[in-house]
Amino acid sequence: MNVEELLGIKNKVVVITGAASGIGLATAKLFAAAGAKVAMLDINEDRGINLAKEMCDIGWKVAFFKCDVTSSAACETAVNQIERAFGRIDVLFNNAGVIRRKTVVEHTEEEWDLVLNVSLKGAFLISKYAIPIMAKNGGGSIVNTGSGWGLKGGDQAASYCAAKAGVVNLTKAMAIDHGKQNIRVNCICPGDTDTPLLRDEAKQLQCEEESFLASSAVGRPLERIGTPEDIAKGVLFLASDMASWVTGIVLTVDGGGLA
Repeated sequence: MNVEELLGIKNKVVVITGAASGIGLATAKLFAAAGAKVAMLDINEDRGINLAKEMCDIGWKVAFFKCDVTSSAACETAVNQIERAFGRIDVLFNNAGVIRRKTVVEHTEEEWDLVLNVSLKGAFLISKYAIPIMAKNGGGSIVNTGSGWGLKGGDQAASYCAAKAGVVNLTKAMAIDHGKQNIRVNCICPGDTDTPLLRDEAKQLQCEEESFLASSAVGRPLERIGTPEDIAKGVLFLASDMASWVTGIVLTVDGGGLA
């Protein structure tokens, strides 16, 4: 058996939210390179269209669909568009997320709602509409993006910790509910990864970017922060046939930080 057969990803339809930057973009590229048909979802329409075109120009099968994952109507529309375009959905990567580095006292209600709605409600909404399509085509795989801070607390990130802890346990509940439909559901929990989100954290905390990134590596056994590609490889494993008997788990990819 060659690597392509081992992965079982070629020609699968893969839906990725938050796909126009960071981990989502790296994952879209990795799946497309493995032969998947990739539906990129993001609220940033101009950037998403341009990125999809660049990937199509090198021969990958990629399409962009604008979607605000906090809107039920937008999620339903995007999923229906994907089904019409590709005929099925085999893999869903619920990756969209935002962070606000504040305590509960400092948070406004609007900021709290934004973080919970994008990271947690968004995973619920896309899954709500994608799962029936997966089920009628024989099953599939869902990967949700959690965080190391979904497994332990962090400072000045109350809403983010709450949202990601919710994603972790939502994953387990979904795995239980949808296993009988041959749908596997797993969670990947990145540690600090060099993405626009992490660099935005530096700005929120009024820190110099490179110093902030360097400090984020301190104490990790592998002595560096992650790259988006590090996380994408974990997503590929969970979604692939190599993980065919893996569901309801949390895969921590953090350079040993939690250890």
